[in-house]
Amino acid sequence: MNWIELNNADTLTLIREKSFAQPQVIFKHSTRCSISSMALQRLNRSECPKEADFYLLDLIQHRAISNTIAEQYDVYHESPQVLVIRNGECIYDESHNGISMDDILEAFQSA
Repeated sequence: MNWIELNNADTLTLIREKSFAQPQVIFKHSTRCSISSMALQRLNRSECPKEADFYLLDLIQHRAISNTIAEQYDVYHESPQVLVIRNGECIYDESHNGISMDDILEAFQSA
């Protein structure tokens, strides 16, 4: 998996802009949570689709960015959480043990 670190709020503007060309995926990861670590490992074992960019947010260090994401895309904050952004909107979000690459890919195809 080729993660792009999401550690600057300005990157959210870039993600939104890029979402009009291809899906953008944000994984909100808590470094203090074993469920989050398991979800991250599951994604890391998956083949990274070339049709999307994958961003990793350490929400312990960057909680303000996580809050902005929740507000901007009108999703309830959870951890771990994955969001798929397409055409400037969140078209899919899932949390905890529901996070899987198969479901993320399905969201790409249904959008």
